[in-house]
Amino acid sequence: MKPFMLASISLFIFLFIVISYLLFQANPWPFTLATLFSLFLFLLNFWLVPGGFAWRNYIHYQKHKILLGPFSWPLLGFLPQMGSHAHRKLATLATSLGSTRLMIISLGATRVIISSHPDTAKEILCGTSFANRPVKESAKLLMFERAIGFAPYESYWRNLRRIAANLMFSPRRISSFEGLRQLIADNMIEGVVKEMNEIGFVEVRGILRKGSLSNIMESVFGSTLGLEGEKLGLMVKEGYELIGEFNWSDYFPLRFLDFWGTKRRCHKLAAQVNELVGEIVKERRREGELNMKNDFLSLLLSLAKEDQLTDADMVAVLWEMVFRGTDTVAILLEWIMARMVLHQDVQAKAQKEIDTCVGHNKHVRDSDIQNLPYLQAIVKEVLRLHPPGPLLSWARLTIHDTYVDKCFIPAGTTAMVNMWAITHDSTIWEDPWAFKPERLCDKEEDISIMGSDLRLAPFGSGRRVCPGRVLGLATVHLWLARLLQQFKWLPSKPVDLAECLKLSLEMEKPLACRAFSRYDT
Repeated sequence: MKPFMLASISLFIFLFIVISYLLFQANPWPFTLATLFSLFLFLLNFWLVPGGFAWRNYIHYQKHKILLGPFSWPLLGFLPQMGSHAHRKLATLATSLGSTRLMIISLGATRVIISSHPDTAKEILCGTSFANRPVKESAKLLMFERAIGFAPYESYWRNLRRIAANLMFSPRRISSFEGLRQLIADNMIEGVVKEMNEIGFVEVRGILRKGSLSNIMESVFGSTLGLEGEKLGLMVKEGYELIGEFNWSDYFPLRFLDFWGTKRRCHKLAAQVNELVGEIVKERRREGELNMKNDFLSLLLSLAKEDQLTDADMVAVLWEMVFRGTDTVAILLEWIMARMVLHQDVQAKAQKEIDTCVGHNKHVRDSDIQNLPYLQAIVKEVLRLHPPGPLLSWARLTIHDTYVDKCFIPAGTTAMVNMWAITHDSTIWEDPWAFKPERLCDKEEDISIMGSDLRLAPFGSGRRVCPGRVLGLATVHLWLARLLQQFKWLPSKPVDLAECLKLSLEMEKPLACRAFSRYDT
């Protein structure tokens, strides 16, 4: 809304009040009603600005290109529309407004910009102005502010990133975990056979989550920890619920409020995590011989003195590793298996590729994956259609005034990239709703999913790109290949691809299917 329009409306309100006062001095009620009505008009004018309430002062900065955004609810902004399908609603809204490159919305008192285009996505994700992340109250209480995901872009974060890259996610470390991934694949195959024998179908989600939790626990702690591991798994589940819950203090300066007890539960869970993981750290120190062990915790404890973390920071980092590494692989694999059940021709083509490259007499190994381009294309295509973080999970935060697409963005603005909108944009992808792995088999135009090509960047890009993406993909590729090599997957009931956006984009209804050995005579 232009400044002269605001001035005209304000002048009209002022004159309306003065005239009402002069006409109704004897009877104050008409004057009171007129005043309330004028106040309502003023507040309506205050709220009805493009982008909503949080952008009410933005008009003073519109010296260059004007940003577009929807008019939204007073005070609440776009919050009532956010939910399990927020990525779809935001994509539709951006298209209808012609603001896919950049759109502004309000989430309560929080200013937000949304990119649904690769060009502006790159400016946000790779720009130095967006090096930080906004920290939700629940994330702060659960100690994530001291871990890689949310720590401010300072020397502490850079040191954490370097440690993680060297001790957890280096090519040598990833290769060293292949035996563990193979063992867990064997266990998952046994689980599939057992469920088929006992109940006649396979509850895929449970098997994948159990395998994923075992994988991350062994990688981080060197064992599944038995009962302690089960407790930590339950804590991760509760943490997912708490991070995903709505909290007024994330959008308004109301940190004293705790309507649903979220803060109280976060404090309680953080205390339990501190006690459990802290005791694991102390026990590992007492055991000694750290150089003889290969897990992340032992390597952390064996760092040079100047690089070592405090116990509190170590607990936060270990907790985040388990938290972020547990469900991501399982969620992606469930989507892939759903597509394999739905598209039998794609499943058969992938199995033929495995049979040709590897054969029937040995298991697929990490070294075989490079010779399975169609299998890799399947994973890419599922990441395109069902990105685990459609809004790239955690947003960015402007650390100073900046410009995106020649538009002024004030400091303290939250920035989101709607990767789901980009991967379903018909101007970028031909027939974007169709499942066609072949589109990603073109050797002349190899679309990378590691962050360099913003048409398909499910793990983000720039400084805050997911540090565990290579390890995650290695795990997904190997487990998928083993499951397809061993079984033919068929539906036990119609597959429902309905989505539910929580911390990640999950299948709303767990996948259940039937699996038959491909080697039965």
